[in-house]
Amino acid sequence: MPRPVLLFDLDGTLADTAADLCETTNVILEMHGRARVPEARVRHLVGGGARLLLERGYKETGEAADEALLDQSFHEFLDYYGRHIADHTKLWPGVRDQLDMLAERGALMAVCTNKVEGLSRKLLEMLGIDHYFPVVIGGDTLPVKKPDPEHLFEAIRQLGGENAHSVMVGDSETDVDAARNAKLPSICVTFGYTRIPVPELGATVTIDHFDEFPVALAKLLPQHFG
Repeated sequence: MPRPVLLFDLDGTLADTAADLCETTNVILEMHGRARVPEARVRHLVGGGARLLLERGYKETGEAADEALLDQSFHEFLDYYGRHIADHTKLWPGVRDQLDMLAERGALMAVCTNKVEGLSRKLLEMLGIDHYFPVVIGGDTLPVKKPDPEHLFEAIRQLGGENAHSVMVGDSETDVDAARNAKLPSICVTFGYTRIPVPELGATVTIDHFDEFPVALAKLLPQHFG
């Protein structure tokens, strides 16, 4: 039987990255004369990558940024964030235990994130979980990003898995929509970052803690985890 494939989003799904994303966003906004955005609000702006986060940040604090300002701010963001990527970031409770379980069960695992690939790999390494993920598809890995299904399909191809045995795990509409577009089931965590309330996203299964992950897998991939 083909091995199960688990595709994980990164920010808000595997790790609580909001504090570092918030501080970086606010540093860049302040550099350009804008007010800071409260962390609680930034959590609703995450999803879609750094450039979109900045675009939303500018709209939150006044006039929308033009393309030239966004280009400059994006490069400034990557520079600062790369130097402060894990000042406050930590794994969500239970994540490491579930990754251990999946590894023991022979699951194939990839990260599918709209964070740029280089920073994603750096963060995974700093969190000590990079060895679980031989494949990382970032927002700049392909010409497309989530919710385009090709983002997920490429990860499955690189893992040597099959779509019929794959599940997407995320925290936002970007992840759930990507799974839906790829015709894959999805698990959505309720403690991540989303602009739309989780019950309205239409995920196949939702979980409030990673302790509930095995039960969700048993529902979606009973041939592997039932």
